Amino acid sequence: MNNKELLNTLVLTLVKESGSDIHIVSKSSPIVRIQGDLIVVTRMDPMKPSDVLEILKEMINDEQFDKLIKNKQLDFAYTHLDEYRMRGNAFFQNGEISISLRLISKVKNLKDLSLPDILLELSRKKQGFFLVVGPVGQGKSTTLASMIDHINQFEKKLIVTIEDPIEYIYENKNSIIMQREVGFDALDFNSALVSSLRQDIDVILIGEMRDAETMRAAVTAAETGHLVFSTLHTNSASQTIDRIIDSFPAEQQDQIRNQLASSLIGIFSQRLLPKVGGGQIPAYELLISNSAVQNLIREKRTFELDHIIETGGEQGMVSMDRCLSDLVRRGEIPVDVAIKYAKYPNILSQMI
Repeated sequence: MNNKELLNTLVLTLVKESGSDIHIVSKSSPIVRIQGDLIVVTRMDPMKPSDVLEILKEMINDEQFDKLIKNKQLDFAYTHLDEYRMRGNAFFQNGEISISLRLISKVKNLKDLSLPDILLELSRKKQGFFLVVGPVGQGKSTTLASMIDHINQFEKKLIVTIEDPIEYIYENKNSIIMQREVGFDALDFNSALVSSLRQDIDVILIGEMRDAETMRAAVTAAETGHLVFSTLHTNSASQTIDRIIDSFPAEQQDQIRNQLASSLIGIFSQRLLPKVGGGQIPAYELLISNSAVQNLIREKRTFELDHIIETGGEQGMVSMDRCLSDLVRRGEIPVDVAIKYAKYPNILSQMI
C-alpha cells in the first residue's frame, strides 16, 4: 500500500473504532489511540522517514512545510475525503519528522456529550468570561463547540472564533460565525482579539489563551459587553484564577484581579474517564461566579473556592468529587477510577 492509501486506512480505522488519535513516527508502525488506549498497528510496517514526510505532504501545503522547517514544529488542520476533520501537529524528534493527528468529530449537543444542561444557560449570558479548563486531550474544544453551536441554533448573534488551527467548522444557522485562523487570517491571538472589538461582535471564542496580553484583552472584551469563551491547561477553578493573575507583573495583578472578579461567569474543569463497558465519559467541576466568588478573587482567597463550589449546589455548582460519586452510583465508572481522579480521595470514599 502506498502512503496515501496508508493514511486513508488509518483515518477510516480510527473513525470505525471510535478512536481519537493517530501517531506516525519514523522506525515505528503507526499508533492509534482507541478509547484511551494506545495500540500499535502491527499489520503495518515500521515507517521510514521518507514515508512520514510523504504522508505529511498529503496534508499540508508548501508554505506550511517551510514554516515547519523554520520553527521545527507546526500546528495544522486537515480534512480527509472532504468529511473527516483532523487537528495535526508535526514536529522533529531525533532529527526526523513525526506527526500526531486528532480526529475532530462533528459538533454534538451537550446531552450527547453527557454534560450538564446548566452550560446551556451559561451560553445564553449577554456578556462575561467563561473558561473550560483541563489537561490536553480532555474534550475542552468539544465542550466549547457545543456551547457555540447552541448559540448558533437559538440566538441571532455575530460570533468570531480565533483558533490555531481552526478545529470545528460551523454552518451559519440563526447566528453568523466568522472563523479566523492564527497564521493565516491573523498574526496572533492578541491582535485578532483586539481587532474583533471593532467588528460589532457579540460572542468571541479564543481557542487558547497563551500569554498575558491575550488574557488581558479577553477580560477587557468581557467587561465591555462581549460574551467571551476560552480555554486554559489548568486543573481546577482556583488554579485557573491563580494562573491568570500570576501571568501578570506584580504591579498589574490587583487590576487584573478586579477585572476578572467583575467579568467572570464561570469555570468548567473536565476530564474524560474510562467508562464501564467501554468508551469515555466526562467528570467535571463547575464554578459559577456570585458575590462570594467575586469577593474571594478580589481578596486573594482563591484557596477557599473549593468550599464555595462544594456548598453551591443549589446555584448549579458541582465539585469534581461530587460528580465522581454520582458517576459511581450510576454505574458509569468503577470506584478505583473515581478514587484515582478525586481531589480528596478519603472524602470521596465516604461519599460513595
